[in-house]
Amino acid sequence: MSRIEMVDLDTDNAEIRRYFKGATEMLGRVPNSYRILARSPLTAKMLLPFNAVMQREAAGSLLSSRIKEMVIIKTSHVNGCAY
Repeated sequence: MSRIEMVDLDTDNAEIRRYFKGATEMLGRVPNSYRILARSPLTAKMLLPFNAVMQREAAGSLLSSRIKEMVIIKTSHVNGCAY
């Protein structure tokens, strides 16, 4: 159980449902971190496009998606997180 309650995927809030739909289209699922961010819809709406640019190739990024994913995995490993 997380210390911060996650927003349910079947929320009644239309704005959060659109946010979850966008996350699903971009990532194929709604990560738990996005469900926690949904507690602050304005922050979540600003972070989703930023995250899309940072994780994908091109869009102004200098690193490949492969390198970015390796950084994510290494950071998770160093911090003892199950990826």
